[in-house]
Amino acid sequence: MSHSAQQNRQVILAARPRGFPVEADFQLVESMVPEPDDGQVVVQAAYLSVDPYMRGRMNDAASYAKPVEIGQVMVGESVGKVIRSRNQRFPEGQHVAGMFGWQEYGVSSGAGLRKVDPAVAPLTTALHVLGMPGLTAYFGLLEVCQPTANETVVVSGAAGAVGSVVGQLARSAGCHVVGIAGSDDKVRYITQELGYDHGLNYKTSDDLREDLAKLCPRGVDVYFDNVGGPVTDAVFPLLNVAARVGICGQISQYNAREIPQGPRLLGHLIVKRATVRGFLVLDFVEKYHAARSRLTELYREGTLNCRERITDGIENAPRAFMEMMQGANIGKQLVRLCPE
Repeated sequence: MSHSAQQNRQVILAARPRGFPVEADFQLVESMVPEPDDGQVVVQAAYLSVDPYMRGRMNDAASYAKPVEIGQVMVGESVGKVIRSRNQRFPEGQHVAGMFGWQEYGVSSGAGLRKVDPAVAPLTTALHVLGMPGLTAYFGLLEVCQPTANETVVVSGAAGAVGSVVGQLARSAGCHVVGIAGSDDKVRYITQELGYDHGLNYKTSDDLREDLAKLCPRGVDVYFDNVGGPVTDAVFPLLNVAARVGICGQISQYNAREIPQGPRLLGHLIVKRATVRGFLVLDFVEKYHAARSRLTELYREGTLNCRERITDGIENAPRAFMEMMQGANIGKQLVRLCPE
């Protein structure tokens, strides 16, 4: 069968979710795999990443990136192999990662594509520890929060794709590391497999602030926030003088129809002269190469680990995304689109 006769299955945004997304907000469609024009490549995706930021792209609201239009392929990064090439930089057989969206085949001019070497690390790592989540953790912790040895670092969403890397990087910086997660399994994972000093299950805690205070007897110097909401409300009163807070995500609020009113906590920042800074991984694009090299070293040394939760089939991408948003994954949630 020629490539042009192949079907490309794609997941498009069918409706803007009201609150938590449902299956009907997505639709599976088919189109032909296109032929590449001069300078283009056709990539067969092997794995698709689903990430919390995608929930924001489903809203028709001004943000740091344009929303996905109704009827458009859902946005997302995937890793796969060039199967047709009219671009000398990316020959057929080359593995690449790029923003191809929720589909089995993508076309690219080569802009924004990066080569991936499966001999260095498994292909899937290009979408987590050596990809955007890893870089987000790296810059958010080391550039935004700047921890030093013996400081106490607290990470929310600690067992997710970003949080799990943050904790391991903080540990290798010589910090006392406390992770907050949503199940006993996740707490076991971050403490036993990732080397966090302590873990706290926020869902079973009767008094989050009190339980956290016991695990952080010297207060909190760095807070890496992936979730916002009541978890963050519990951390702020424990901040030390000159604490740094990096705001990476606010997953507790992404599906809220109305933003809940939490405790008003900015007064703590005055007393503690603390800094809160929101950031995007895109702020550090000129430093990606150096950071990825360092993360690759750590991965190959065995000091940087990440579990994967893999769902099979492009038709199950919406379900995988919704399960990830409900915390079903330990580590990185991926969708396998074809066998490697």
